[in-house]
Amino acid sequence: MKSIEKLENIENKNVILRLDLNVPIKNDKIIDTNRIDKIIPTLNFLVKKKAKVIIISHIGRPHGKIVKELSLKPVSLCIKDKIKRDVILLKENIFNLNKKDIFKNSSDGVVLLENIRFYPEEEANDDKFSEKLASLGDIYVNDAFSCSHRDHASVTKITNHIPSYSGIQINTEVNALKKITTEIKKPVTCIIGGSKISSKINIIKNLIPKFNNIIIVGAMANNIFKYQGLKIGKSIYENNIGRIIQEIFNYAKKYECNIYFPKDVKVGKKLNDKSIEKEFREIEDDDMILDVGSKTLVEIKKIIDNSSTLLWNGPLGYFENSNFSSGSLEVAKYIANRGDKIFSVVGGGDTVSVVNSLNINSKFNFVSTAGGAFLEYIEGKVLPGIKALN
Repeated sequence: MKSIEKLENIENKNVILRLDLNVPIKNDKIIDTNRIDKIIPTLNFLVKKKAKVIIISHIGRPHGKIVKELSLKPVSLCIKDKIKRDVILLKENIFNLNKKDIFKNSSDGVVLLENIRFYPEEEANDDKFSEKLASLGDIYVNDAFSCSHRDHASVTKITNHIPSYSGIQINTEVNALKKITTEIKKPVTCIIGGSKISSKINIIKNLIPKFNNIIIVGAMANNIFKYQGLKIGKSIYENNIGRIIQEIFNYAKKYECNIYFPKDVKVGKKLNDKSIEKEFREIEDDDMILDVGSKTLVEIKKIIDNSSTLLWNGPLGYFENSNFSSGSLEVAKYIANRGDKIFSVVGGGDTVSVVNSLNINSKFNFVSTAGGAFLEYIEGKVLPGIKALN
């Protein structure tokens, strides 16, 4: 990818900047500004270089229709506050805009187009629409890694019509993910959780040949317990999953990758119950497994101690109830305290929430908010938005 940082003269150039500003909004107020915070370095870079910036983004899924509640107005105000410059929200129909007049009402040279998904042509990856978008600028910059698994007009097709570059944030994300996929310092460990092992089988299979250890936690581990004949009470699990589990174990044996799963657990009768630590033989029919036990935490910490690189995707338990969040919180703090002894990458909404709750993001080498793009990348898929920049 050609980085925008290597361009020397972009003064007075119209730079189309594709961002992912899909932030949670309630009552016209942004609840979490994390995605906005991460792209500020790119915006500041362009402003310092005296470029004229045209921001493209989306919020939610309006399905090609104008939905008032999904306007980017709160986002424009938030960016304005963070970069200390006026940010004009352009609500005009994109097909009526032209390059010459797009900045006529902007004294600070930063405009934000209204939600790009208000146009059905965006998700249809329409070539004429992408050509129209490209006609507004001189340079295109993709700094939306979290949208780069989408084959949409403002992500991929636009690069056919305009010189295209990668932004600062997307470079940071790709470089971090390379260190857990292709440029790995071993020993390397993955802690992976979630509700369905079937949805992450391809990720696990892609990691096994490269990783030394994979620790399966959360509801995913219930399937392994049941497969091995252990008691799981009324814990959630998937039916007819034995073949997938055997496939994982066979694959791990072939590539000499260690597969770990909890040795003891914390249970409750209900999701809002208090936690009780139990061995598997003690689990009752109406128990639900909702967190890992103390013996498991000791084992996980030992594995972390012996790792140079770590990928974490998925909480260890039912994090939403504080009685079952201790496993996730303890592991998060332990990784954070390893400092420069380990290269750590965290990804996935729930896992990021764990880290955010402790306010320790800065102690991890990289915290990804990319969701689907993050998972597809570590699964080994080629992301259309990244391919378009190469």
